[in-house]
Amino acid sequence: MTGLELENKGIALVVDDNPESLGMVSAALEAEGMTVLVARDGHSAIQLTGREPPDVILMDAMLPELEAIETCRRLKSGQNPTPAPIVFMTGLTDPEHVVKGLRSGGVDYITKPVAVEEMIARLTTHILNARALTSARNAVGVIESSVLAFDAGGALVWSTEKAQRTLDAHSFDVVSPNVQSWLLGCIDRPVSGVEQCMLSETHALQFIGVSAAQDILIKLVQRRSECNEDLLQSAFGLTAREAEVLYWLTLGKTNRDISAILSLSARTVNKHLEQVFQKMGVDNRTSAAVLADRYLNANGS
Repeated sequence: MTGLELENKGIALVVDDNPESLGMVSAALEAEGMTVLVARDGHSAIQLTGREPPDVILMDAMLPELEAIETCRRLKSGQNPTPAPIVFMTGLTDPEHVVKGLRSGGVDYITKPVAVEEMIARLTTHILNARALTSARNAVGVIESSVLAFDAGGALVWSTEKAQRTLDAHSFDVVSPNVQSWLLGCIDRPVSGVEQCMLSETHALQFIGVSAAQDILIKLVQRRSECNEDLLQSAFGLTAREAEVLYWLTLGKTNRDISAILSLSARTVNKHLEQVFQKMGVDNRTSAAVLADRYLNANGS
């Protein structure tokens, strides 16, 4: 196995205080199509994980300030432990040290210098295992959510009790021509590429995927009052102007476009983007746009 054999390559958080090692590992993962977040210490890793949950965490076993084992322990404990598998990178061969890392919540370790193909193979296995576990948990959790399922023809197949109560309370018509047309547009499209279908000023339908039985799964959500820029500003600790720049970036606008839209110089846009990248823990516009789009899709109005 030489590459990530995943339809959705996902997000990797790389934690290492060595710039050379951090750059090499990040470049290898980006070459495989993953979005890469970077942190140079344990505190930053915890903050990034809380803002944008990664699919896998690759952590150097020797970190400054907050030790790697303690960082792992904190990530895997508390009210919202991360489900992401944590893999240690270590130059140490002491079995006792490795055991401590695994007991703190890690699932595996890779010895330095890192062999790229081995790293990719191990991460692939752990991401697939983690997603299988998450799918199982979601299947149980969906019972408590406001979820509707439609067949390819637009007929309502089933709904959870919570969703049905909301439909009845507001007399929403989910078989109207408008909803039916929107449902057809959901098929064979990525989740992030489907906008919500508005039922009212307070509620909307959100496409969440297609089940193994080929049912179109829709979540009935209550709309938020914040605009997209406000959501991005709060989620990533940005200034109002930085949030505006990031939002237009998610819409595929170039720096020149953003300059014209916001009446800013190209140099000013570049400076705002530098701050955005730093606060989001990414080093390029593609990663920033992916993270922001993913957040808005899950939380936006």
